[in-house]
Amino acid sequence: MDPIELETLSKIEVLSDMEPLVNELMANHEAKRVLWFPSEILDAKPGEDPDKHLADLRARARGISDPARVALALNLLTEEGLPHFHRLLAVYLGSKSIWATWNNLWTAEEDRHGAILHDYTRDAGLFDPVVIEKMQFEYIKAGFEPEWDGDPYRVFVYTSLQERATQVSHANTGKFASEYEPLIGEVLSNVAKEEARHYTFYRTVFKAVLERDPNQGLEAASRIMPAIDMPGVNMPHFRELADVVRRADIYGPREYLKIVEELIKYWSIDTLTGLNEMGRKAQEKIMGVPARLVRIADVMEAKTRPKTFSFDVVFKRAFAMD
Repeated sequence: MDPIELETLSKIEVLSDMEPLVNELMANHEAKRVLWFPSEILDAKPGEDPDKHLADLRARARGISDPARVALALNLLTEEGLPHFHRLLAVYLGSKSIWATWNNLWTAEEDRHGAILHDYTRDAGLFDPVVIEKMQFEYIKAGFEPEWDGDPYRVFVYTSLQERATQVSHANTGKFASEYEPLIGEVLSNVAKEEARHYTFYRTVFKAVLERDPNQGLEAASRIMPAIDMPGVNMPHFRELADVVRRADIYGPREYLKIVEELIKYWSIDTLTGLNEMGRKAQEKIMGVPARLVRIADVMEAKTRPKTFSFDVVFKRAFAMD
């Protein structure tokens, strides 16, 4: 067995040792969770005319701006990456452990996020329906093969960062889009709250990893935390879509900076001691990430100029942003 295989095996053994903690976290998660379903939120209430309900929604939704629609498209397509995430987690969690039970539960909960956003945006008429469905198809077909998928520790660093990022993006999009249409605020509030609970699970898991295997845990974190690609990176026009979202102050480098700072504090990375050389170097690298992110944000903002965007998914309408 080569050194990389031995290292991976040792990490899987650490995760196996954490099964009692996962059992406890799952029980707490399900006890606090309010399980909602898309139809409960979107459908007409008993006694309400469903045709009028839908017509009223479409009338309100006409006020949703094109930048907000772009953000909703990106959020929807991001949620459609679920099959890739289920696969990546299942590779290391197997099919007979409490980890697999969590992965299946998480997948079932996440599946509703894409469903409610798909149903809402279709009901509201926000997108060209054929274009959004082609984008979904091309995105899933393109695959998602991050370099970190060979390391079970990096999987949990990434999921901690990504769940928090999606929570922030959904919450901010809801505030941005709900000025004229309050139902989308309710939809995204429910999604964001669930992402927050998933974030709590994953960050707690990785904190336990650092307690058991700090050197390899820090090495894994140091490779992920400087920058993460969201699962939608392979979707058509992702960079332009993300630029709109950044300019709308929904999600960008400064939001990611706050997430990194939050996790450095929660994982107590700055105070970990008794490390070997690899662990100390990784710790130093991580502690330098916030300053690097500030520089990136400063440069990006300094280079930003007014720009006009147009996307097929929002009916090819042109809109300008600073």
